[in-house]
Amino acid sequence: MDPGKLQQLDKYRWTAGGRGDSAPVMFYGSAALLKTMDDKVLEQITNVANLPGIVGPAMTMPDAHWGYGFPIGGVAAFDPDAGGIVSAGGVGFDISCGIRCLRTNLSTEDVRRMAHPLADALFKRVPAGLGKGGAVQLTVAELDEALVDGASWAVRAGYGEPSDLEFVEERGRMAGAEPENVSPKAKDRQLAEIGSLGSGNHYAEVQGVERVYDAPAAEAYGIAEGDVIVSIHCGSRGLGHQIGTDYLVKLAKAAKRLGIPLPDRELACAPINSSEGQEYLGAMRAGINCALANRQVITHLAREAFDDVFPEARLETLYDVSHNTCKAETHEVDGKARELFIHRKGATRAFGPGHPALPERYRAVGQPVIVGGSMGTASYILAGAETSEAAAWSSASHGAGRSMSRRQATKQWSGRTLVDELAAQGIVIRSPSMRGIAEEAPGSYKDVHEVARATEQGGLARRVAELRPLVCVKG
Repeated sequence: MDPGKLQQLDKYRWTAGGRGDSAPVMFYGSAALLKTMDDKVLEQITNVANLPGIVGPAMTMPDAHWGYGFPIGGVAAFDPDAGGIVSAGGVGFDISCGIRCLRTNLSTEDVRRMAHPLADALFKRVPAGLGKGGAVQLTVAELDEALVDGASWAVRAGYGEPSDLEFVEERGRMAGAEPENVSPKAKDRQLAEIGSLGSGNHYAEVQGVERVYDAPAAEAYGIAEGDVIVSIHCGSRGLGHQIGTDYLVKLAKAAKRLGIPLPDRELACAPINSSEGQEYLGAMRAGINCALANRQVITHLAREAFDDVFPEARLETLYDVSHNTCKAETHEVDGKARELFIHRKGATRAFGPGHPALPERYRAVGQPVIVGGSMGTASYILAGAETSEAAAWSSASHGAGRSMSRRQATKQWSGRTLVDELAAQGIVIRSPSMRGIAEEAPGSYKDVHEVARATEQGGLARRVAELRPLVCVKG
């Protein structure tokens, strides 16, 4: 995308003014990052700015790229009392895809010495790949419990520790879930998938803390240079995808019935206060709980894998945060507190210091924000900034963000060659699919260092620590 199409406000903020009833759009990122975005991103976020009841600008994070309906990296707030809408395209198909980050008592040297046995143990314990069944087989009644109670259900079932929940977004349980709003087909797809990574960009990665930028925040998060972190990136699997598929049809019918003009049919939506809007929110919240339960079970499996290799290892939940959601939050608008529904698609919640929803341990420094890389690239832990709410409704980047399609990546890279090249760099990869590795080649993503820098300079979140991959199990 040509940055010249936008008005530059400063080095990391760009805008295009709204026309008529349209809201403005806001891009966060450097000129170099904007050039990695295709023109479809501008078209899509401009369409979002035309949806009813939007408050403030429609925004893209520094890692934005083309998606379905909303661009991935898109953020928008809607007021239910002003006809604001909820859109399945603004949440995405992988509802509550997110990252569970675990700190350990191991050093990078410990892991380097045992990298291959650890990779084998993780690959054996954590199901990964397209269509791969999960570690837990459920009945419909048991799944309904998980859709209501999320990670809390998983802990009750013996997968993890009660202390995990304090450091999970929503304390592991999204209120307002309605399993009865989830179709039998969606549930059937999930009965054998709890406790699995899935495919695509999902992974379980062992990482070393390479550099600390913010010592007080790192101390609060319990990490230091040379420590080992485990990041688990996955979502709601088949259930979330089916919820998205089902409700795109229902919301499109609602928009037609209610006379809502859609700038793009992929933005099928309904008013938040409508029966269809409430039905989707209940189903989506069940999808959030599915993902939280899934990451909790995988946390348990990761602990078992580490115990196979390092019996003395301790893995504690640092934080778990989603990046495909729509949530009701209170934000200040024109000096007054208002309840808004914040769509974050490929964007992470990033509450700043002092927010009451944060664990006491982190409240003084802000919420952990986890920005994932891709196998051979760095990842980052950031902290929600004091400026984040005013900048982007307390939102931040979620990863490096693709710079080319998966099809393009497979034409340029070989999975086998990538595995060998990464091994030469001391990064051990395990995956059921060489094609999947090629699709997720590090070179097919934006420069994660530039994304993290732009996230900080744009006032969205500040850098705390840079992580380097040691072992990666790719879906």
